[in-house]
Amino acid sequence: MIRKQERRDWYDAFLVVAMLAVAILSSRTTLSLAQATDIEMVRVRGGCFQMGDTSGGGMDNEKPLHEVCVSDFYIGKYEVTQAEWQAVMGSNPSKFTGNRRPVDSVSWEDAQAFIAKLNRMTGRRYRLPSEAEWEYAARSGGKAEEWAGTSVESQLVDYAWYSDNSGEKSHVVGTKRPNGLGIYDMSGNLWEWVQDLYSDVWYKESPRDNPQGPQTGNARVVRGGSWDINSVSVRAASRDWSNPAGRDSGTGFRVGLSAQ
Repeated sequence: MIRKQERRDWYDAFLVVAMLAVAILSSRTTLSLAQATDIEMVRVRGGCFQMGDTSGGGMDNEKPLHEVCVSDFYIGKYEVTQAEWQAVMGSNPSKFTGNRRPVDSVSWEDAQAFIAKLNRMTGRRYRLPSEAEWEYAARSGGKAEEWAGTSVESQLVDYAWYSDNSGEKSHVVGTKRPNGLGIYDMSGNLWEWVQDLYSDVWYKESPRDNPQGPQTGNARVVRGGSWDINSVSVRAASRDWSNPAGRDSGTGFRVGLSAQ
């Protein structure tokens, strides 16, 4: 029979091993708050570009092609990851879990709550990018690219996670090729919330300089397409909308920041 002291020694040893294992696993799967709130940003030099359906085969809400000019700004190098979300919000709503996967199943309102808390933590003024900023950045600084990084459909598998190659799930950010500005996953992986309200006819009304979207509406714009969308819908010009309170496993976001 095992003596009482021996049982206690064995139990104490077991607790030490278990605590070490937890510590090791935690160090591998979580970020410190300082790391998580230091989001990698890419500075985008502003300019003018043709926004909308540059190829002529797009949807009606991508027309008319019109000139837009944006000021300098910053945009997230990656979609906001689950590690970053959890460090700020203390939870993880995602269907497809993984520290370096983008956070999914977050509404526009959830994204705003994250940004507000992140700003309190960092003293910065993060925000969602405008729709015009998002497209300008996706097109590698306003180029007439069909997708973020390329206009050759046979190359799209190298730049995007979409229905042809995703295996019906999201993937770790930054595992495909970046676009010309060094920004990842702007075509595919997850739809991305932007700041703007949605209108089918906004492009007929949009001002030229730093447009901020219509003043009224019930839906918010999402851009970029996702893991379950075909090549047409992950184009840089493709626009869609969603209920600002809606959540699904194909939608996340990246943050923006004014340069001035």
